[in-house]
Amino acid sequence: MVASPRPGSPYGRPASVSSTRSKVEEELHEYAGIDYDKVTIKRNASIPVLYEEALTYEQGTVISDKGALCAYSGKKTGRSPGDKRIVREETSNKDIWWGPVNTPLDEKVFLINRERAIDYLNTRPRLYVFDGYAGWDPKYRIKVRVVASRAYHILFMRNMLIRPTEEELENFGTPDFTIFNAGEFPANRYTTGMTSTTSVSVNFKRAEMVILGTEYAGEMKKGIFTVMHYLMPKAGVLSLHSSANEGPDGDVSLFFGLSGTGKTTLSCDPKRLLIGDDEHCWSDSGVFNIEGGCYAKCIDLSGEKEPDIYNAIRFGAVLENVVLDEESRAVDYSDDYLTENTRASYPIYHIPNAKIPCMGGHPKNIILLTCDAFGVLPPVAKLTAEQAMYHFISGYTTKVPGTEDGILEPQATFSACFGAPFLVLHPQRYASMLADKMSKHKADAWLINTGWIGGKAGVANRCPLKYTRAILDAIHSGELAKAKYTNYPVFNLKVPTKVTGVPDEILDPRKLWIGKPADFTASLNKVAGMFINNFKTYQDEAAPETVAAGPKL
Repeated sequence: MVASPRPGSPYGRPASVSSTRSKVEEELHEYAGIDYDKVTIKRNASIPVLYEEALTYEQGTVISDKGALCAYSGKKTGRSPGDKRIVREETSNKDIWWGPVNTPLDEKVFLINRERAIDYLNTRPRLYVFDGYAGWDPKYRIKVRVVASRAYHILFMRNMLIRPTEEELENFGTPDFTIFNAGEFPANRYTTGMTSTTSVSVNFKRAEMVILGTEYAGEMKKGIFTVMHYLMPKAGVLSLHSSANEGPDGDVSLFFGLSGTGKTTLSCDPKRLLIGDDEHCWSDSGVFNIEGGCYAKCIDLSGEKEPDIYNAIRFGAVLENVVLDEESRAVDYSDDYLTENTRASYPIYHIPNAKIPCMGGHPKNIILLTCDAFGVLPPVAKLTAEQAMYHFISGYTTKVPGTEDGILEPQATFSACFGAPFLVLHPQRYASMLADKMSKHKADAWLINTGWIGGKAGVANRCPLKYTRAILDAIHSGELAKAKYTNYPVFNLKVPTKVTGVPDEILDPRKLWIGKPADFTASLNKVAGMFINNFKTYQDEAAPETVAAGPKL
């Protein structure tokens, strides 16, 4: 006797062919040409169903010993910013900050890519749809629909978007923005405007995003962030590449920083409630998270150093491109065989001290995180309002290996507003909004270096996480607001002389410098020169006092 297959398995009963189609099937057929007679469409499938689908149909997918779905994104294990395009069309053309970050794409070429993507999706026996929200504040949230051929992609976005209730899903209506993810299929590199077989393009007029030639799930997450960076400022709301948490007294801190600077790690603090780890908005009512989950780097992750993140990786979480033991299925987080950009996506409710709904009041502390590869910036400095604007616009950090294609060693870079790859409007638009809100709500600003101290990368070590956490504790307790400060040369920064739990010599990179004093001075001046040269791009539109707040050689 043959055992009955499990319901929903490829060997079980076939999907019934019904003359009655769901509203979503009708919408996708009418709006995008998805052929529901040939394609089975699953909308907002449960976590177990998505696990079964991924394990059955997606090669290499397994379950870790902790219950996470381990998926693999193929050749692309990081974002492809060089292949990102914004459609040049009349409704948004005058607002877009055109240039290296936002490369224009002709409307006709977008439609060619869109048709190519949909043609591919129509060849798949099954498609997955997820309808969810971006933005926790009901006043500003947008409805997002994701259409993909991989269950892993839908589980990822189920974690990263805000999951609707059954009633909200029933009354979801027409989405405000749609992603067509055909990343398994390449773009035609001979199509006008294409530079490779990868294409990630956003069309604000059509409210669509089309993905070809990359299965890296982070493209969807950052695509929605790009959309919010366009829509929110037009609604008077500041969109921010930041994490946020809230103390026992309701004091909110914002953490700015690019991938690898510690935003996710540092915002997960057992003494504070987590509002979100990466993308937020600051409205007249306070801050709100854009996302429904977290996307953490996993390289060298340990339960001892980062217990909240480590324990969040369980059933329902997605692990990307990690290496596991073949028998035990235990993850080796130190193994970077596939990429240094190993990642975990999990819903925010996997964090025990998450604040849900993910909203808070107006921030009390603005923390600018940087990762200095040259080892000359202090681990903490108190900024004036003008310095805060200068460093926000500058966005100095180091690209960490793996976060983008082709980055194999640390590279110093400047990324406006600590998130230039995702900005749509001119950086000054965001900086001016931040300045106004900081002034109105009397927020303090701090520059924290989570990078190297006392020498450049490859020679010295990164600032230990325990010291960075001690610095943050001192900020949140009010200790640093009352501390004694000394002036740090060239950058004219106020550096505290003492911080509880941090060795005094750590606070001043000069005291730990590995090498001659002359070498330190040369490195400090080199970094200062980089700041000055970079800011020339913005100084014509920046306020004179902001320009004056930069380093002096």
